[in-house]
Amino acid sequence: DSHIQYERVGADVTMKCGSMDWDSAVTWTANGTDIDESHLNGSYLILKNVDLTQSGQYSCYEGSSWHLKYQTYLRVGIPPKEPVLMCRSNNYPKGFYCSWHLPTPTYIPNSFNISVIHGTKEMVCEKDIYPKNRCHIRYLQLFSTVKYKVTLTVTNALGKNSTTLTFDEVAIVKPDPPESVVAKPVPNNPRRLEVSWQNPSSWPDPESFPLKFFLRYRPLILDQWQHVELSDGTSHTITDAYAGKEYIIQVAAKDNDIGTWSDWSVAVHATPWTEEPKHLTTEAQIT
Repeated sequence: DSHIQYERVGADVTMKCGSMDWDSAVTWTANGTDIDESHLNGSYLILKNVDLTQSGQYSCYEGSSWHLKYQTYLRVGIPPKEPVLMCRSNNYPKGFYCSWHLPTPTYIPNSFNISVIHGTKEMVCEKDIYPKNRCHIRYLQLFSTVKYKVTLTVTNALGKNSTTLTFDEVAIVKPDPPESVVAKPVPNNPRRLEVSWQNPSSWPDPESFPLKFFLRYRPLILDQWQHVELSDGTSHTITDAYAGKEYIIQVAAKDNDIGTWSDWSVAVHATPWTEEPKHLTTEAQIT
């Protein structure tokens, strides 16, 4: 007869030896190791102020025969704190995803339930296989002015908690960063760098929903970034670089009209063109 018993960190725990009488002679073990009799009250096992290290298998045996009379698996943990929930559309106008995590571990299994309501309509949030803490919503109608309400509830054996987000479709649009960023020197131009990039591959329709871009660059020797905002195109020529200095360059993207800027792209490095030094001759070599 095996049980799982969940208890909160800091609790006092009493375990009974199955159906044995209180005054029966018994022996308790934890993970196969005998427990000192000072923890017994008759045949009951008393654990004061339990902590995580006391999780494990507890077994009770009849004193003389060593017959196993009771077994339980103690799992010490904590109730869930309010979960952290984030919803974002990186593939507008197809839909959005929501992802979540707990701010602190509970040390015991948790189950998550998410509900998405659009006006009066409940929508299905399709769970991803990986990562497990994420699900997707497909937009059924575009340019809806009705708010979405997303509620995430986390439950474990010791308690439950929830959090709710309410938002407009357009407020959560945030593209992924631009991809394939390349920076190259321009021949015979010691102050220029050619930068090019591609739309994020997750952005489904850049023709209908164009992106604008934000470029930042600085020489490695300085902490101060310079910025350029570009309303169209996926390239830019930097014209004020310091000759011979290595630069670090990143690009961000945003829908032209709605939402927020993406995170920065992977940083690329480039150094403007420098003239090859001329071979020096000396009078001694000439003569």
